[in-house]
Amino acid sequence: MSKSNGEEDSLPPNQITNATPNSKPFSSSSYGLDRSSSTSSSCFSDRDYVGPSFMGAYPKRSRVQVKPRSDISNRDLDSETDKLLVISQLGARRTRRFNRSLILYLLSFTCMVSVPYAAYLQNGVAKLQEEKSNLCLLCGDNYICNGSIPHFGNAVSRTVALYTVLFTIFMPFLFYKYLDRLPPIKRLSKSTKISKEEVSLKKRVAYMVDVCFSVYPYAKLLALLFATIFLIGFGGLALYAVSESSFTEALWLAWTFVADAGNHADRVGTGPRIVSVSISAGGMLIFAMILGLVSDAISEMVDSLRKGKSEVIERDHVLILGWSDKLGSLLKQLAIANKSNGGGVVVVLAERDKEEMEIDIAKLEFDFMGTSVICRSGSPLILADLKKVSVSKARAIIVLVSHENSDLSDARALRVVLCLAGVKEGLTGHAVVEMCDIDNEPLVKLVGGDLIETVVAHDVIGRLMIQCALQPGLAQIWEDILGFENAEFYIKRWPELDGLHFKDVLISFPDAVPCGIKVAAEGGKIALNPDDDYILKEGDEVLVIAEDDDTYAPDHLPEVCRGLFPKIDDPPKYPEYILFCGWRRDIDDMIMVLEACLAPGSQLWMFNEVPEKEREKKLIEGGLDVSTLENIELVHHEGNAVIRRHLENLPLEKFDSILILADELLEESVVQADSRSLATLLLIRDIQSERLQHKDRKSTSLRFPGPSNSSWIRQMQNASDKSIILSEILDSRTRNLVSVSRISDYVLSNELVSMALAMVAEDKQINRVLEELFAGKGNEMCIKPAKFYLLDQEELCFYDIMIRGRQRQEIVIGYRTANAECAIINPPQKSEPRKWAIDDVFVVISSGE
Repeated sequence: MSKSNGEEDSLPPNQITNATPNSKPFSSSSYGLDRSSSTSSSCFSDRDYVGPSFMGAYPKRSRVQVKPRSDISNRDLDSETDKLLVISQLGARRTRRFNRSLILYLLSFTCMVSVPYAAYLQNGVAKLQEEKSNLCLLCGDNYICNGSIPHFGNAVSRTVALYTVLFTIFMPFLFYKYLDRLPPIKRLSKSTKISKEEVSLKKRVAYMVDVCFSVYPYAKLLALLFATIFLIGFGGLALYAVSESSFTEALWLAWTFVADAGNHADRVGTGPRIVSVSISAGGMLIFAMILGLVSDAISEMVDSLRKGKSEVIERDHVLILGWSDKLGSLLKQLAIANKSNGGGVVVVLAERDKEEMEIDIAKLEFDFMGTSVICRSGSPLILADLKKVSVSKARAIIVLVSHENSDLSDARALRVVLCLAGVKEGLTGHAVVEMCDIDNEPLVKLVGGDLIETVVAHDVIGRLMIQCALQPGLAQIWEDILGFENAEFYIKRWPELDGLHFKDVLISFPDAVPCGIKVAAEGGKIALNPDDDYILKEGDEVLVIAEDDDTYAPDHLPEVCRGLFPKIDDPPKYPEYILFCGWRRDIDDMIMVLEACLAPGSQLWMFNEVPEKEREKKLIEGGLDVSTLENIELVHHEGNAVIRRHLENLPLEKFDSILILADELLEESVVQADSRSLATLLLIRDIQSERLQHKDRKSTSLRFPGPSNSSWIRQMQNASDKSIILSEILDSRTRNLVSVSRISDYVLSNELVSMALAMVAEDKQINRVLEELFAGKGNEMCIKPAKFYLLDQEELCFYDIMIRGRQRQEIVIGYRTANAECAIINPPQKSEPRKWAIDDVFVVISSGE
């Protein structure tokens, strides 16, 4: 009999399937577990559950279809077997881990309970001993009270001590072995956010110990002290457990065993011997570690001294920041400057190893004459390293250029100046900064202020080479004036000269040559070659050329011949032909100097490996417009200056001056640059000597088929009389090769820059003088013939020639006779007359007008 829908809904769930005539009884096949039947026979179809009909249809969900057993392959059976094996293995591992953890917990519990229990027993024994004493007093039993019955108090305490020792020995090993398996400790080591890969507690502890020893310098010493105290206490407790000594006596014995391993030789018994040997072995290990720490500390101290990490405690020293090829010449000049003071101190701070710097300085083979050179390894860009060399107490600081290109080197110099400006203590002295490009000079002066003096090396050498090429012999004169070996510039105040005219001051110094006045009324401006009518005022200082700052003083005015000499005008300028071999960064500035010095119609031949289009581009970038040149014409030739066939294409015999420049690409290698300059010089002189037309050349060649070296050099010297070759030399050792043969004049660029740096370091006021003398305008150093000042074989003193030089607005500072090889600057005995030849020449400071 069927029931209504309402009655069907009220049926229990287990009877719903029986309410329909076609329904099947509820079984496992309804859920697809019966693999022999299809999934479509399930009473629930694709629905997850059955609900009231008024809620509407439910969306279908994809169900997992279980394959019947007939569809399962052998491969599926194997995979299920493997899964069961894995599950069983995991279960076995968990069981073993559980058993180990249980054993560990039992051991830990036993050890923790044993110690309190032992203390409890000892307390009970103590109470029994007290009751025993009371009984003895009550009973009056002398036999018991005298101790005939054994006393077990010490035995119990020694037993407790023995168990404590054993527990202390084994517990660290167990703790370290099962450290990662202790859940409480591991839980404490976890952070708030659990990471996927948890680091073991052993690694954490090892890392903490490593950090502690690395961060705290005294951690090793404290750990060693703790180990010593622990060994003494632990060893004393062990001795107390196995011997009859008191605890304090056992501690003292333990200390003697630690301090001296031989003290345990008189121990009796197996237990005391084992304990004493163990304590002695621990003591030897501790003392070995102490020796290691002491040795490491001494090694670190020696290594710090060897590497130049210690602080320099000096005052009024010269500090050199950086390392370059100019350092040797610079140290030499500073040593000569300090000779009159009995020596001084020069500190070098560079990014090199201290031992390497000291070895390179020792190779200079130069007597420093009492000057000490201290090297320190560090960076001038780090304030800590600057303080290490007492930068605030130095009287002068010299910043050398690095081996990088000009822009990077000047940028580094700017950063060094910024670091110097950031010194909190301030600078007591001034800084001399070597620059490469004159365009970067204003920025450095802007940052450094009045304490910074700059020396632009390339521009100074470039202008100096032009002056020396137009006036042969001027290079040697500049070398004498800039160096401290001969005469140099000095500025000093002489109150006794106040009120005198400059023409009288000029002849007031027997051992010096006045050149200018430092005018106090104009803020200390140096007036080089002033007018004769200038009167010295209070505060004015006199600029002179003298041998040293303490070798000259004013004297009474000498009697001189002030007669007028007929003024001879300078000869007119004629067009000249000049050759540049090589390319410099400041070649545009050299061309502008030539434009101002040469007569119209002159030619400048430029011979180098730079392509012509690239040359024009570089000249424009340097600020030179070739179209604005009026006096000179540029002639470009491309070639290699060390290849003979390239040089033979040039008319070398018609050039008035040839300048061999240190090529821009080889500036970093001093030896290679000088080798190239020497090769070019020899090739040019050889080609010139072959092209010279001599009458006796054919007869000489017939008579001597194979000319000797001396005749070859003589031919080159004859060629040098026809034209001037000026070579730029970077290494002072190359000078000997050029000067001995006398086939060329030379300019020691690096040494001249070093001399200028040393001179400005000694007195920064001299920089104003050098800037004016090296500039294209204003006063300059010149070589003048004797016919401008005297007649042939005329007898005059040097003061007379100085007075005649004032008629030409010149200051005569020296001379060179016709047969002499070098000039004499600031000659002695100026008041003694002598005969002069018309072939003599004089060195003067001229106004250049």
